[in-house]
Amino acid sequence: MTAFREHGYEGTSIQDLVEATGVGRGSLYAAFGSKEGLYLAAVDRYREQYVTPLIELLRDGSSARKVIREVLVARIDDIVRDGNRLACLIVSAAMERVADDPETARRVRATTESLEDALTEIIAAGQAAGEFNGERDARDLARFVVTTLQGLRVMGAINTDRRSLMAAAEVAVGALGLCSHAQII
Repeated sequence: MTAFREHGYEGTSIQDLVEATGVGRGSLYAAFGSKEGLYLAAVDRYREQYVTPLIELLRDGSSARKVIREVLVARIDDIVRDGNRLACLIVSAAMERVADDPETARRVRATTESLEDALTEIIAAGQAAGEFNGERDARDLARFVVTTLQGLRVMGAINTDRRSLMAAAEVAVGALGLCSHAQII
């Protein structure tokens, strides 16, 4: 997973994967069938390790505003902590593989949709509780938050300055109507 995050699919050779896993070339092919099979397994593992816990956090029953704040700040903290500026495997898969690989496209779409579904639920609950302005469709706002989360990861690869990333997150929070002029920390 780390090798693909560091170098992308095309930039990761079989030898890189042998070195990263400590498993021989023949064993890799026996276990995964191909480089693509290992890549798809890495995408699945990435989802389990990073996206599923995020979805669980969104569904923990806390205040919608609080949870969305936590998610944005956690993403920024992950970016700042990541000295290697590793790419989000979902973002890099979308950019590098989705157009040419239907199975990667299916997995990326399913991952994004599950995150979007969880965000839609919490935003709708927040609208019902009066935490959010109810003028916009909850699904549209969820898509905006997903775009913001992925955009933070992309921008964090360019500039890991926490203050800059937090400023962008504050603009996103303001656009959601979560709070007026309040900072998210």
